[in-house]
Amino acid sequence: MKLMNIEIPKNILFTIAVLQKHTFEAFLVGGCVRDYLLKKTPKDWDITTNAKPEEIIDVFNKENIKTLYENEFGTVAVFVDKEIVEVTTYRIESDYTDKRHPDSIKWTRNIEEDLKRRDFTINAMAFDVPRGTFIDLFHGKEDLEARIIRTVGSPDERFNEDALRMLRAIRFNAQLGKEWKIEENTLKSICKNKELLGKVSNERIRDEFIKIVMSENAKEGIILLKETGLMHYVIKELELGYGCTQNKHHIYDVFEHNLESFNFTIKKNFCMHIRIAALLHDIAKPITKEGSGECATFYNHEIIGAQIVKKILNRLKFPKKDIDKIVNLVRYHLFYYNVDEVTESSIRRLVKNVGLENMNDLIKLRMADRIGSGCPKAEPYKLRHLKYLIEKVSKDPISVKMLKINGNDIINLLNINPSRTIGLVLDILLAEVLNDPKKNNGEYLKEKVLELGKKKEQELELIADDSRKEIENVVKKEDKMTKEKYWLV
Repeated sequence: MKLMNIEIPKNILFTIAVLQKHTFEAFLVGGCVRDYLLKKTPKDWDITTNAKPEEIIDVFNKENIKTLYENEFGTVAVFVDKEIVEVTTYRIESDYTDKRHPDSIKWTRNIEEDLKRRDFTINAMAFDVPRGTFIDLFHGKEDLEARIIRTVGSPDERFNEDALRMLRAIRFNAQLGKEWKIEENTLKSICKNKELLGKVSNERIRDEFIKIVMSENAKEGIILLKETGLMHYVIKELELGYGCTQNKHHIYDVFEHNLESFNFTIKKNFCMHIRIAALLHDIAKPITKEGSGECATFYNHEIIGAQIVKKILNRLKFPKKDIDKIVNLVRYHLFYYNVDEVTESSIRRLVKNVGLENMNDLIKLRMADRIGSGCPKAEPYKLRHLKYLIEKVSKDPISVKMLKINGNDIINLLNINPSRTIGLVLDILLAEVLNDPKKNNGEYLKEKVLELGKKKEQELELIADDSRKEIENVVKKEDKMTKEKYWLV
C-alpha cells in the first residue's frame, strides 16, 4: 500500500489486517506516523492494538503464525515473512519512582488512554490504515506544521515520569531540522527539571547523545544541552571550556572552538569517532592553561585530554573499541608537522603510534581543529604533503625483497659461492619484474637466473647498471603519481 509516495511494508499491512479480521483495533502509532506525515520513510513501523498480549498470541496462532511474548510492556513479536513485526497492547502507566520506568502497567481497551502516556504531541498520533484516518487528540499535526516539539499535557509531569524525555526533546530538535524549536513551556520545564537526568542510566544517556551527535543539526543540539543545563549530566567536563579564552592562535574560547571544530565534522558528514573527538579534543585546555592573553599556553593538554576523554567515554559505557579510537585521536591531534622539518622516520613513528588505519581520521580531525581555530582553509599544502608522506612511508619499498626468488636460491641454482654476482642478478631480475609483474614467478625467474649465469661478471655489471636506471625511473614515476594525487606537483 502506498500513501503520500511512502510504501507501507506488506508484512505491516498483513499484521494489521489479521488483528482487524479478529475484531480487534490496530493502528500505526508514534514515530512512524510522525515520519509519514513529514513525508519521510519511517525506520520502524509500530503497531498498537486493544488486544491483550495473550489475545495477540492466540490470534496469530490461529493463523499458524509464530509469535513471541517479548516483554513486560505488552509487546509481542510476530514473525511475518521472516521478519519481526512488533505489536503492543494499549496501556496505562502509573508512577515513575526511578524517573525512567513505570512502577506498574495496566492494559486498556482505549486508544485515547494509550496516547495520553506518550512523550510529545508529534509522537502521540495513531493512523487507521484501512480507513486512512488519524487519531490526533493533542494537535500533533498542528505542531508538525508549526515545527514545534511540545509534550503531551504538562511537561513537568512528562519529565517526572521519564527524565530521558528531556534529552529526547533536544535530540528530536537536532534531528528534525533547523526550523524546528522546542515549545517555550517545554523548554522551561527542561531547565527546571534538569537534575532528574542524573537518575537516568548512563547507557540511555549515551544512546541519546550519539543520536544528537550524528544529527544534521548536531551543533544546535550541543548548544541546547549547554543552555538547558543538561550538559552537566551528559559531559560536564565540556562546561569548563565556556568563557576560557585562548591565545593568539585562536579567535574563540575553548567551548566555542570545540563547537566550531565539531560543526565542521557535521558539515563534512564525518563518522561518529571523528565527531566526538572534535567535540572533546581540547577538553583539557581549561585545566592546563597557564598565563593569559595572547601568550597563554596549554602544555600537554592533548595527553591529559586523552585521559579525561577515556574517563568520560567509560562513564557513558561506550564500547571499548570506540573508546580506544576516540582517545587515540584526541591523544595525537596535536602532532607536529612542518614540510621542511619533519623527516620520513618521524612520520613512520607517528603512523606506528596512531595506526595506519586511523591516520586519515586523524588528518580529518586536524582539519576540523584548524577551522575551529578560525583558519580559512581546512587542508593547506602541508596537510596534503603529510598525506603524501604517509602513503609513501606506508608502501612496501621497491627492492629485491619483492622477488619470488632470493640470494640463496641463486647460489644453489648457479652452484656458486656468495659474491657480487648475486646482487647484480637480483637487480636485473627486479627491473624485469617492474616492467612486467607477471614475470615475478618462480619458474620464469629460475630460467632467467640460469641464463644470466652464463654471462661474465663484466657483462652482468653493464646490464645491471641499465637495470638500476630503470628501477630509479620507476621509483620516481611512482613518487610523482603519489604527489599528483595530493596536488603537490
